[in-house]
Amino acid sequence: MPEPRPPLLLLDTASLYFRAFFGVPDSVRAPDGTPVNAVRGLLDMIARLVGGHRPGRLVACWDDDWRPAFRVEAISSYKAQRVAVEVPGTTGGEEVPDALAVQVPVIVEVLAALGIARLGVPGFEADDVIGTLTTREVARPAAQRSPVAVVTGDRDLFQLVDDAAGVQVLYTVRGIKDLERVDQARLAERYGVPTGQAYADMAVLRGDPSDGLPGVAGIGEKTAAALLARYGDLAGVLAARDTADPGITATQRRRLLDASDYLDVAPLVVQVVRDAPAPELDDRLPTTPADPAALVDLTERWGLASSVRRVLSALEMRVPD
Repeated sequence: MPEPRPPLLLLDTASLYFRAFFGVPDSVRAPDGTPVNAVRGLLDMIARLVGGHRPGRLVACWDDDWRPAFRVEAISSYKAQRVAVEVPGTTGGEEVPDALAVQVPVIVEVLAALGIARLGVPGFEADDVIGTLTTREVARPAAQRSPVAVVTGDRDLFQLVDDAAGVQVLYTVRGIKDLERVDQARLAERYGVPTGQAYADMAVLRGDPSDGLPGVAGIGEKTAAALLARYGDLAGVLAARDTADPGITATQRRRLLDASDYLDVAPLVVQVVRDAPAPELDDRLPTTPADPAALVDLTERWGLASSVRRVLSALEMRVPD
């Protein structure tokens, strides 16, 4: 039997640098006093991921649009509570702490100097980039396919979990150090759903206030999981609603009917896009820094020596002079 191929790691980058920002003390600063806790935290996580999982390929997936028009047109409240109105320190209209906003361009520059692939798609979220790259990988011939590990602090991406296709999520439970491996067994144990798609259907019914998704009033995770177990999927639940199936109580049916307008459009918002127009890219782990001079300059300017050294060591690169 051939050796398993090394995994493809897909990073939900904003999720990770936000967690790094709040998980690493803000006393971590550059020589000029600029905070670099998110930069260093993200680099340290990349070093641990590469060292611990030995991927053959890695992509830092990016939010080119954190609130895409197609989702807002479907549900106007989508992430509406996160919109910043002329607030300093914002990125793409989303309110971001000033101390983090100044670090995002540094992250971009350091990843480029290292030669780590970074990919965003105009009009789409990082989740959609991850969904697209995952779908492309799964579609490869078996002999060329790598297992996929999605690294995120966002449960929305649990919908991609697929044991047969070799797709799992490494979920940042606390801070940036503890990672929970989420496969179908974990979905069943924790949420009572058997597959990633069932998780997405549950998420539609449950809603998510943090994303401005109201869900169906009175139907939480347990009730949603029970309905999906009985009827197979969201379409089955809605068919049972429409035929007044006795397995749905009168109260549940009324609530599902009251939420009809929401349920007509919510799957479009909750489901990650699997075919975003993402260009092909070289996602192999770099064997040498893409721009050694720039890496030296960035390391010195922002006081990143220890974190950059850890990444280079994990990548088995020589530290540039």
